[in-house]
Amino acid sequence: MTGRYLPTHPRTWTAILHDAAAAALAWWGAYWLRFNLDIPADYAAGMLRALAWVVPVQAVVFFGMGLYRGIWRYASLPDVRRIVTAVAVAALAVPAVLFMVGRMEWVPRSVLILDPIFLCLVMGGSRLAYRAWKEKRLHGLVGPQIFPVLVLGAGDEAEALIRELRRSREWRVVGLLDDQPGRRGREIQGVPVLGGIDDLPRWAKKLEVAHAIVAMPGATHQQRRRAVEQCEAAGVKAMTVPSYDDLVSGKVTVSQLRQVELDDLLGRDPVVLDSGGLRKWLKGRVVLVTGAGGSIGAELCRQLARFEPGRLVLLEQSEYALYGIEQEFGRDLPDLAMACVVADVKNAPRMGEVLERYRPSVVFHAAAYKHVPLMERDNAWEAVRNNAYGSHVVARAAAAAGVEKLVLVSTDKAVNPTNVMGASKRLAEMLLQAMQPQCATRFVMVRFGNVLGSAGSVIPKFREQIARGGPVTVTHPEIIRYFMSIPEAAQLVLQAGWMGQAGQVFVMDMGQPVKIVDLARDLIRLSGYDEQQVPIVFTGLRPGEKLYEELLTDGETTLPTPHPKLRIAGAPAPQIEWLESVTAWLESAEVLEEAEVKARLRRFVPEYAPENGGVPAPRRAAS
Repeated sequence: MTGRYLPTHPRTWTAILHDAAAAALAWWGAYWLRFNLDIPADYAAGMLRALAWVVPVQAVVFFGMGLYRGIWRYASLPDVRRIVTAVAVAALAVPAVLFMVGRMEWVPRSVLILDPIFLCLVMGGSRLAYRAWKEKRLHGLVGPQIFPVLVLGAGDEAEALIRELRRSREWRVVGLLDDQPGRRGREIQGVPVLGGIDDLPRWAKKLEVAHAIVAMPGATHQQRRRAVEQCEAAGVKAMTVPSYDDLVSGKVTVSQLRQVELDDLLGRDPVVLDSGGLRKWLKGRVVLVTGAGGSIGAELCRQLARFEPGRLVLLEQSEYALYGIEQEFGRDLPDLAMACVVADVKNAPRMGEVLERYRPSVVFHAAAYKHVPLMERDNAWEAVRNNAYGSHVVARAAAAAGVEKLVLVSTDKAVNPTNVMGASKRLAEMLLQAMQPQCATRFVMVRFGNVLGSAGSVIPKFREQIARGGPVTVTHPEIIRYFMSIPEAAQLVLQAGWMGQAGQVFVMDMGQPVKIVDLARDLIRLSGYDEQQVPIVFTGLRPGEKLYEELLTDGETTLPTPHPKLRIAGAPAPQIEWLESVTAWLESAEVLEEAEVKARLRRFVPEYAPENGGVPAPRRAAS
């Protein structure tokens, strides 16, 4: 017996004394039942003589089997199993001791059978009763819970949620709603399944519930949207459990409730990664990420860290952004080998030196200027230089350093672009495609749409406008966009990078497009307002802005891949003469005006068709 299990805590001695009293009570109860509630005097005397041996023997067995290492506050089935095992051992030890000291005189054989049964009931029951009391299961006897709540979903997550919320001083689960008919009328952890999700308004009114928890992390976003809509119809506040990915990763527990966010309504089905293939590809290797301080670049770094690279090189132009991601990784991933590099991707000598020094096997090129209106006019040349020439510089440095694969993070705005930002990203794709025949490094391009919550996204802007009381500004009532979450975008970039072959352009399955005005309405509603309180105003299309985004150019077709969310675009590669002309233009030290930049882009990117969006007078959205 090691010293750490010695009974030094007062609560441990309380538990030992409790079990000693339970042993005495069970022994007396066994006699009492054996003699039909009337113990003869001679047997009563024998019962007391035997008790002097029974209690010490059982106490030694219980202590020796570690019965007092557990905490009653968290008593559970493993503790009950431990009690049963200890009582079973004691049930063998007690007759042996009694036989040796007195040949078991005045001890009926039936008492030896009844005693361990009673002892298990008393010891196990008292522990579970104490836990139930501590978790407020008996709270109904002393006062009402603060917030009764209905749970939408009756699966494993709901069961775990009920179990954890029993320790809460704030919530009491009064019922479950689930659309599977076989679950209705049954109970989970003593909580009844009252009906389907569509029954929420009726049960919310009947049970006077003001809150509902959507416990369906693995459900599709259509199912989650429907659940939230039922909450709105019932006039109850919707909350949800963490995402399925977060639960599986162990970062959070099911009881860490949060408000329903846009990701839950517009989110998409979980991405299934080939984790084995990615780990084999990345583990132990040096991986470099440009734009590592941006929304996508930072998330790429987080996802890459899961696959245990030998070193992760974070390259970023913004000192502040790089400092932020360095602090996060130093705090959350102290064992990760990383290097933080301040560099401009347009600086060819610096990029060559960095790649030669670290010799990465894989480069993810996420550095780019992405804001369409800002890049459209006064900053047009800088957008082309950063997005296209910067990609060319990184690609040349990667090829010179013997990089195995370079993954260019592109955008759906590169498809039939109408703005400088999109045209510059398409030019970057074409540059890498034209370079591919001359390079051993494999260049892979990945296009995706808008990312919820990223820098420059409409979501932060809408939140700020709602916080000020409105209005929420939308450029056009018919404007639509594809949306995905930042983790999903990063995961698919990794997957495409691993699968991609030389010169391939991947397009992501972006799901269904979303009207921006519908997104604004959802966000207003989730913030607890309506359009009377926070109106929507249309301001007109901004320069270079399209009503809708495309994923393929007019001349492209796609081929399927083994991954259901990725397809390969059949984009023709430019000729070597084209590459030489574009390179000479991009390397020019002259700062070009907007008109000259757009004219050259039209020459080098045939599908580029600039448009000048008008800006009509602001008007309110129709409710």
